[in-house]
Amino acid sequence: MPQIRKSHPPSLKAKVAVEAIKAHKTAGQIAQMFGVHPTQVGGWKKQALAGLPDVFGNGREQMRQQSGLERDELYKQIGQMKVELDFLKKRAGLLA
Repeated sequence: MPQIRKSHPPSLKAKVAVEAIKAHKTAGQIAQMFGVHPTQVGGWKKQALAGLPDVFGNGREQMRQQSGLERDELYKQIGQMKVELDFLKKRAGLLA
């Protein structure tokens, strides 16, 4: 009979990673405490440590990039509308 893979919620992964980062217990002890494999403890710890810089520094930069993209899109729309308006005025005979 095939084994079904366990799916652990992010909250459990975070708790395990925090315990591993504290380093008060070994990976085996933490794994036994939470009912996971010791290899997962190390993997989740690495993931947590790799993601920490993004948690603290990326929020403002993302907002700036997003607002810059929105501004560029709006300028593009304004330019397109100006070209269309000039074309329509020329067709209507309002421009010389």
